[in-house]
Amino acid sequence: MIPTLKAWHDLVRNKDASALNDLIAEDAVFYSPVMHTPQVGKKLVIGYLTAAAQVFLNGSFHYLRELIGTNEAMLEFKVVIDDIEVNGIDHIQWNDDNQIVSFKVWLRPLKGIQIIQQTMAAQAGSSSPVLD
Repeated sequence: MIPTLKAWHDLVRNKDASALNDLIAEDAVFYSPVMHTPQVGKKLVIGYLTAAAQVFLNGSFHYLRELIGTNEAMLEFKVVIDDIEVNGIDHIQWNDDNQIVSFKVWLRPLKGIQIIQQTMAAQAGSSSPVLD
């Protein structure tokens, strides 16, 4: 298995966000389904992925299939949040050092996106830059 994907799957399986520090490149970019601008830089990307892990990795999250290219993969997933089944895709790109440089998330349906945004915002609190 590709080292980047193995590390990502280990992180998801173990719910270990501390592994993100080695996995995310300094110049990484996160594209959120609820933010209108890309979030640039390792610190922001780790912040968003850590917050997302707290919401998504609730026991119902699982990947359904993967499409893998040379330095990128699309991972289709399903998760249930507040009785809403949410489908999504994580589009992950990595560099030659096997660090993630781009992470894009697509979600459906709209009700699922709204529930996720509300849950993450409530969890982050009003002082957090996540989802402001």
